[in-house]
Amino acid sequence: MSLLQFTDKGIYCAAGDFYIDPWRPVQRAVITHAHSDHARWGHQHYLCQQDSVPLLKLRLGDISVQGVQYGETIAYNGVRVSLHPAGHIIGSAQVRIQQGGEVWVVSGDYKLENDGLSGQFEPLPCQVFITECTFGLPIYNWQPQGIIFSQIRDWISENREAGKSSVLLAYSLGKAQRLMYNLADSVDRFMVHGAIDVAHQVLLANGHALPPATRITPDTPKADLKGSVIIAPPSAAGSVWMRKFNPYALGICSGWMQVRGHMRRRNADAGFALSDHADWTGLLQAVKATGAEQVFTTHGFSSAFARYLQENGIAAAEVKTEFGTEEEEEGTSVEA
Repeated sequence: MSLLQFTDKGIYCAAGDFYIDPWRPVQRAVITHAHSDHARWGHQHYLCQQDSVPLLKLRLGDISVQGVQYGETIAYNGVRVSLHPAGHIIGSAQVRIQQGGEVWVVSGDYKLENDGLSGQFEPLPCQVFITECTFGLPIYNWQPQGIIFSQIRDWISENREAGKSSVLLAYSLGKAQRLMYNLADSVDRFMVHGAIDVAHQVLLANGHALPPATRITPDTPKADLKGSVIIAPPSAAGSVWMRKFNPYALGICSGWMQVRGHMRRRNADAGFALSDHADWTGLLQAVKATGAEQVFTTHGFSSAFARYLQENGIAAAEVKTEFGTEEEEEGTSVEA
């Protein structure tokens, strides 16, 4: 029997009697990160990286949860489990499972470029690697984030000169904080949607080095919004809430902006291909670094990526899961 099995509840370790990111209620869940397609309500007990604990409680309420440090080992019926940096968002982790000499690694969501907040992705040698494939096509090839942030700074400056506010759409947990952290040197004050502020305040309260942000309320003076930098979730696009910012320019921060046409379909003024997921090259680098003999591909372009690995001499197979991408949580197709 394999160390891990793919079941209708999620990825299951029978020897240790636990699931990884299960999508149906189970007794014991090991969670890779706090996005809601991976951390779902209803489990009896949760295990996650320490920085994810307040985020899980924010999203799931009063749960039984244990936080561990990166690299700390927990034993379940003799199966050794440890969490290691995935670089996706704050608190994100890969799950390493070992029984005897057999090692499996479940990546969760990850990116290889260090954003300054989420930690540096750690390659983990293993026999079997389960990897996400959100952007598992060669067309997805990110520029270094320094270049993208420079483009965003120039866009904000142009908008100011034109008397416009700059509205950036970014997922409320992860991307929004990454923007603020990396743009803090050129933005005096960030104005944010309430959904972003809730997560932001939890992270600030738990000691993360983020710049302050001002929550936009119905009482926020119009003068405070003029020429400002506003960060909102993708679901805010086209809403009545946006009208108060006129005149403004709209920018979308998403890996999907790599493909022409996405920006136009979203009626945006600018698109920035900034993603918290690995691109094609990053996925291939991660797989190679593990030295895995078998690779299972999940969510995203999993079929195409598995086929490419097979054609290049790596045993690979697609696995259907109920993991999504962050945009599905907010009812829009622009965020990843």
